[in-house]
Amino acid sequence: MAREQRYPSDLTDAEWAVVEPLLPAPASHPRGGRPEKHPRRDIVDAILYVVRSGCAWRQLPVDFPPWETVYWYFTRWEQQKLTFRMVDALRAQVRTGEGRDPDASAGLMDSQSVKGADTVGMDTRGYDAGKKTNGRKRFIVTDTLGLLLVVLVLPASVQDRDGAKKLLLELRHRQRMSRARRVRHLFADGGFAGALIDWARALLITTIEIVRKPQGQKGFAVIPRRWAVERTFAWLTGHRRLARDYERHPATAEAIIRWAAIATMTRRIARGTPATRPGPRHFTTP
Repeated sequence: MAREQRYPSDLTDAEWAVVEPLLPAPASHPRGGRPEKHPRRDIVDAILYVVRSGCAWRQLPVDFPPWETVYWYFTRWEQQKLTFRMVDALRAQVRTGEGRDPDASAGLMDSQSVKGADTVGMDTRGYDAGKKTNGRKRFIVTDTLGLLLVVLVLPASVQDRDGAKKLLLELRHRQRMSRARRVRHLFADGGFAGALIDWARALLITTIEIVRKPQGQKGFAVIPRRWAVERTFAWLTGHRRLARDYERHPATAEAIIRWAAIATMTRRIARGTPATRPGPRHFTTP
């Protein structure tokens, strides 16, 4: 019998109707065998509970399936590249619903340094002197709606231009695997200026356009072409598991980010309402 809905992170019926067709078919033995013991919906709800609440796997509430089972599905689905396919499929649904081509041709690139917990080993962490952060740096590319295309987690000491090269190569690889149209134009901030622009143009035939803050800007103001990716980071860090980096392996951190993106896009599809675009707000410091 299905578990009753108890937590805000649980999927609604409308959201489950979006997610269920994207999951792999239950494994079965050629000679038959017993069905899976725990409903798939409970497994997905448990993963989303960890991502949203920030709790450790071992601290999952007892009304979920055993944490060992949930974590087994989490790692097995990652081995099957499930979250990659889910992100691609959900992004295409959102874009189609807004009257856009399912495949993006332009994107936004940015990075975010976050503190690393004690579980993050010294071999995968670093110190970002600019942000004064000891931990890891998340590099992402989104489409112009702020929907995730690719994510890469590296030590925080990696410079933006160096991390961007690995990120763009990963983006090209993912688009080859999914046979999607390639992103040919990217908007980024000043941290990605310099030799990276020539490298991307020559090797990847991709244009990187640097969007800088207006001269004389004081306080906070929405920056055209960059606000959507910055909003995406806000969406992601709204999940407590991503408030800092707790994962032993960068690949696990990337998987958690994809699950957060899956939850956000699923909710958006189920509600059938696009995210609002911000107006020309300006906040000045006193």
